[in-house]
Amino acid sequence: MTTAPFRRIVTGHNEAGEAVIIEDGPPPRVSQIGGAIGPMFYEVWNTRETPARIDRASGEPHEDGIVLAPPKNGTRIRVLEIPPEGDRLEGMSEEERRAHFAEIGAADAVARSSRHAFMHRTETIDYGIVLEGELVLIMDVGETVVRAGDIVIQRGTNHGWANRSDRNCRIAFILIDGVFDADLARQ
Repeated sequence: MTTAPFRRIVTGHNEAGEAVIIEDGPPPRVSQIGGAIGPMFYEVWNTRETPARIDRASGEPHEDGIVLAPPKNGTRIRVLEIPPEGDRLEGMSEEERRAHFAEIGAADAVARSSRHAFMHRTETIDYGIVLEGELVLIMDVGETVVRAGDIVIQRGTNHGWANRSDRNCRIAFILIDGVFDADLARQ
């Protein structure tokens, strides 16, 4: 399913305080979520606090597995490759939907919506940047096609991503931990 690989280049400082490249290679954590019907997750980086600590060369904070949301008070950048879905998601049960999101620690993110099998909601602000291909952004009310170069600012809303095309879509997400206003908090 993967398209051309990409590099993760991490900068830091040497002992003299000069800017240097400390890592250059593919993202170290890659996993397909949901088996053959799910997207490929490329975990690029996370931070654990705001403001983020900037030191010489500590590296990315350790994480086991893939987690949908960013760390509390932190951020996450990931790239997803979402395959064409065809009719693979039709008739997916509530249990199957929850199991899909449970793989990334987010079974409770599943939205109560029949608009798309993978409708979900997180307590985050997400910047989604389409790098290749196209997706349909599905909301509770309405939907729109997003293509390479388009940027979506997702503000803690129910949403789903449908790849109705005939090729993979690669999209980068920057996720920022957030807090719902009381009137938007989960019931």
